[in-house]
Amino acid sequence: MSLQDPIADMLTRVRNALMARHEEVELPSSKMKAAIADVLFTEGYLGQWRVDSDNKQGVLHIQLKYQQNRPVIDGMRRVSKPSCRVYVSHDEIPKVMSGLGICILSTPRGIMSDRRAREMKVGGEILCEVW
Repeated sequence: MSLQDPIADMLTRVRNALMARHEEVELPSSKMKAAIADVLFTEGYLGQWRVDSDNKQGVLHIQLKYQQNRPVIDGMRRVSKPSCRVYVSHDEIPKVMSGLGICILSTPRGIMSDRRAREMKVGGEILCEVW
């Protein structure tokens, strides 16, 4: 099966696993998905993650995080899509829910959160929003 938007597929799998109260979600791995999982782990939205190798592309295992039996992630939304890319400079990076959520950006210095991109004064493509 060919995926047109693997990042949207990742967000949908995580969102569905959270609604079903799963402890872990598995999905096909890529460097970008691993970098997004690392940003979400660093910001405290996900538990540990790891990549297990199979003889193909690998499997990304992500532990989901809950607080008082509620998911830590309330919502996720893909912003830049393959049909309509969204690019911003460092001073135009939007604040998600007045700073309570994060944007994940793909910058020339790698994939990072909006806070880190503002600190480094680098813009890029807004991949998704998490709150």
